[in-house]
Amino acid sequence: SMTPRRLAEVAEEELGSSGEVTFEVWDEQRIADEHLGGLLGVARGSAEPPRLIRALYEPSDPLEVDGHVPHVVLVGKGITFDSGGLSLKTAGGMMTMKTDMSGAAAVIGALSVCGDLGIRIRVTALTPVTENMPGGRATKPGDVLTIRNGKTIEVLNTDAEGRLVLADGLSLAAELEPDAIIDLATLTGACVVALGNAVAGLFGNDDDFSARVTAASQRAGEGTWPLPLPDEYRKHIDSDIADMKNIGKTGEAGAISAALLLARFVNDVPWVHLDIAGPARSDENDGVLTKGGTGFGVRTLIELLDGYSPSSV
Repeated sequence: SMTPRRLAEVAEEELGSSGEVTFEVWDEQRIADEHLGGLLGVARGSAEPPRLIRALYEPSDPLEVDGHVPHVVLVGKGITFDSGGLSLKTAGGMMTMKTDMSGAAAVIGALSVCGDLGIRIRVTALTPVTENMPGGRATKPGDVLTIRNGKTIEVLNTDAEGRLVLADGLSLAAELEPDAIIDLATLTGACVVALGNAVAGLFGNDDDFSARVTAASQRAGEGTWPLPLPDEYRKHIDSDIADMKNIGKTGEAGAISAALLLARFVNDVPWVHLDIAGPARSDENDGVLTKGGTGFGVRTLIELLDGYSPSSV
């Protein structure tokens, strides 16, 4: 099965041979040293150690604008298996959870073809990778985790784990001060309820960048639909004991409350979050989709990166 260590090996096979890509993997000691408390908290229950994959594509023929080569950071959720942790999923709910790393796979896949396609901007991929398991050391509901940027999250449901690892990934992305950040994640069942299995939810903090990602998805033939980040829903994730909690109100705006949490980790960098819980996987061969993992998001990312010019950021 695809473990964090195996995913890191496959990523290195895909990316390591390109002269334009610098590739590194952080082990659990480095992850601890870098204060990735969300990733460590999710990983604690598993016998498999976590990894963080970090890769940078430097174009051989860079596009320079005012002496600056544009830089976009891609962040992907890499949960190689999601049992739900102590907030255990049902047997049926676990059957497809080996594809809970689809966001990480899409990000690595997109970076792997940047050189072949002659992408002219700098692209960084960051993927926090771990299993989410109910072991004896697992994070318990009520625990508080401290994320890379110092913010704290009260974990009330261990099955809302994707946002915990992404909080660390987005913190790292924001520190790079890029022109834009885009994350892809099989994040919420609520998004599947809202938009079904063919359309990803699109959230963002910058209208121009959101419009560009939407346009890229349309050119790529991958369905996305914008969902809001209403200020008045921020209280849904207010915590009594931490900066925020990792679940919102039961039965209300689940995809939005998850995105509102992520928004607190990108500083002021233009950012888009794609909730790909629906289209990352297909139950049947349908049109261009094959049964199983679909690779959703790779084509949108390539469309975005290929035509990228900072004038429209």
